[in-house]
Amino acid sequence: MSILDKFALAASDINIPTTSGTQLFGNILNLFYFVTGIVAVIVIIVAGFTMTVSGSNPTTVAKARNAILFAAIGLVVVLSAFSITHFIIGKF
Repeated sequence: MSILDKFALAASDINIPTTSGTQLFGNILNLFYFVTGIVAVIVIIVAGFTMTVSGSNPTTVAKARNAILFAAIGLVVVLSAFSITHFIIGKF
């Protein structure tokens, strides 16, 4: 027994959580989905506010409408990716 063995600790000895690669990958994806969902909702709120404040300026209304459309499409893509990845991760 060497001197280093006296200082060697297992992760469970010092309360470090251990996760598998699949759990870590799932946690990273969930964080990504959460952040992109929040960003899309913020974009929709800001674009809606811009649309109501713009008044009769057609270019600003069109930009705000496009921002809402693209954010909604982004939400659909993120929700689809969430469903697909959770289906695949659940299988393995």
